[in-house]
Amino acid sequence: MATIMTLRLTCVALLVVVAHLELTDAAVRVWGMRASRLEGDPTGPPDPYLKVWCGSSFAGMTQFYRDTSSPSWNAEFHIPSCRANDNLKLEVWDKDLNVDDHLGTCITQVRYGSNNNKSCRVGKGTLTYNYKLS
Repeated sequence: MATIMTLRLTCVALLVVVAHLELTDAAVRVWGMRASRLEGDPTGPPDPYLKVWCGSSFAGMTQFYRDTSSPSWNAEFHIPSCRANDNLKLEVWDKDLNVDDHLGTCITQVRYGSNNNKSCRVGKGTLTYNYKLS
């Protein structure tokens, strides 16, 4: 009887560990987004903001900053459905009165661990960000 009880407890413990691994396998955090030398309309500096995607999941967007070519966003995105090898996409937009202008897109294939200071070109500017898949 004691052997059966020990076996049952071991199975329950194993199921808890496996369930936890599956949850943590699908979680991406994106933070530390900043840009430099962004260009907007010919009339002046852009009013930039970001849209963040992973695979087909829209994670959200940042606030926009008025008249700045070098913004730093304090937003943080948690994407529970994002997995290794999915595409993480950060789109840079310029907020306008009628139609917002798309300034550029950064796409990277998600890898495990901390991925700090990833950067890509956005027009003549640069977007830098961090992400972690755990």
